[in-house]
Amino acid sequence: MKQNKMKKFIITVAGEAHLPYVPDVEKALLEASKVKGTGLAKRSHEYLASKIREGKAVIALSDEGEFAGFCYIESWGHEKFVANSGLIVPEKFRGNGLAMRIKEEAFKLSRKTFPGARMFGLTTSLAVMKINSALGYKPVTFSELTDDDEFWKGCQSCSYYDILFRTNRTHCLCTAMLFDPEKDGKGRSLRKKKPAGKTNDRKAKSRKNNSGKNNSGKKIGIPFLSRNGKKINKNIL
Repeated sequence: MKQNKMKKFIITVAGEAHLPYVPDVEKALLEASKVKGTGLAKRSHEYLASKIREGKAVIALSDEGEFAGFCYIESWGHEKFVANSGLIVPEKFRGNGLAMRIKEEAFKLSRKTFPGARMFGLTTSLAVMKINSALGYKPVTFSELTDDDEFWKGCQSCSYYDILFRTNRTHCLCTAMLFDPEKDGKGRSLRKKKPAGKTNDRKAKSRKNNSGKNNSGKKIGIPFLSRNGKKINKNIL
């Protein structure tokens, strides 16, 4: 995948050269997991490094090389299900739409690596829900997600795991969302393209309407006031 530079960030598939950033990723995930309402599971240094080595992670860096964001891919149920997990952007870089860009790159990487897999996610973040919806994900019940026990074990580090455990994995504070390639196609692009020619057409119409003639082709009379206050109509030539 080619590097995608937008504004002051570089977003790319992580590789061996990005291993030194693992402590930054680990720290960002740990801090976010402590915030009430995030429902974000913690991951070990070794686990995050393995995702980078496998080419199953997307990283964002500032133009000065500072860590700016991360997301990794997990597959479950014999690769029938895929999740884009650990989406994180440090607070200082938020507000730039960076999470959306990282998520879209992770989505593309997932579709390329596991083209037939269903993509799903569990989140309490409204921002992530909006991003997922924009990509084509739809809210579903937990029963439509993977039944792979290894995936659900990963929820044990989440502060809401007791709810999930007590309800036998049927309810939680997280919202389950699913993208099914068989039903939803290729997904959607988060960057909307402007219809070609529309802006120019509007400008052309505006110039035409302001050219001194009305729609019937007649010259427009504009009132002027003389010194004695009487209106005098003069045509635009």
